[in-house]
Amino acid sequence: MKAGDTPIRIVITGVGVVSPIGIGKDAFWQSLIQGRSGIGYLRGFRSEDLPTRLAAQIHDFAPEEYIANKKLIKVMSRDIQLGVAASTLAMGDAALVPGAVDPDRLGVSFGAGRISSTPQELADAVAASSNEFGAFEYDRFDERAMGEICPLWLLRQLPNMPACHVSIEFDARGPNNTITCRESSALLALAEAVGVIERGAADCMIVGASSSNVHPVDIAKLSLFDGLSRAEDPARACRPFDFDRDGTIVGEGGAAFVVERYNHAVRRGAKIYAEVLGVAAGRRAAPGLPSVRL
Repeated sequence: MKAGDTPIRIVITGVGVVSPIGIGKDAFWQSLIQGRSGIGYLRGFRSEDLPTRLAAQIHDFAPEEYIANKKLIKVMSRDIQLGVAASTLAMGDAALVPGAVDPDRLGVSFGAGRISSTPQELADAVAASSNEFGAFEYDRFDERAMGEICPLWLLRQLPNMPACHVSIEFDARGPNNTITCRESSALLALAEAVGVIERGAADCMIVGASSSNVHPVDIAKLSLFDGLSRAEDPARACRPFDFDRDGTIVGEGGAAFVVERYNHAVRRGAKIYAEVLGVAAGRRAAPGLPSVRL
């Protein structure tokens, strides 16, 4: 936008959330006002040998209820499923049915992180590469071992896959980008979407982020580097503002917004939740280098 141009107003017209304390914005909000925690004991795999038995898990999530392209679920990790489901809820909340937006004017900006592979996905390949004593041998990792890995295995692990699958689900052919910056990813994805609309490249953007750290690989990693809580009682775990806090908890979830040009939203009679008045980000420069403001 050039100096003197009329500012482009940008609004939020849809909200979708899939979380340990509720699926859908209404269930999520009710849990918030009731002070309900989503932390509980791990389910789904053995936890007695792990450094923690606690997690913020989503127990009532069925991806086929939210993802229209059901044949693609098999190549979606849990992270991807949560992101697409949240986007489905947001698009439904915004009343954006197919054809309501020019596909070339509908884009996606999504935050994501490192998506871990579960040990089970590589177990057969490791077994094929092990000797008679059970020791792994690199020179045995040949075509036979590779044949034990699903050809599409990597597609479940790439951080840009949530944005890709969201665009496939809603035929969003506009600008598509993934932001990977840990906890800042979601807000930076919003900033990216605002910039896309301001420069006239899209009328609507699906914005969000999703992640799932509830499996043994991430629990082991976070235990080493991020300090997992050793609390036994779910009610005493993950108290970030408590003087006696002792660490964090693994969890999972996805959230999405429909961000739209104001005139476009008004023209189609959309319900407007809020207006985005501004976004900004910054990073600390390395010693001896100038700081940069984004």
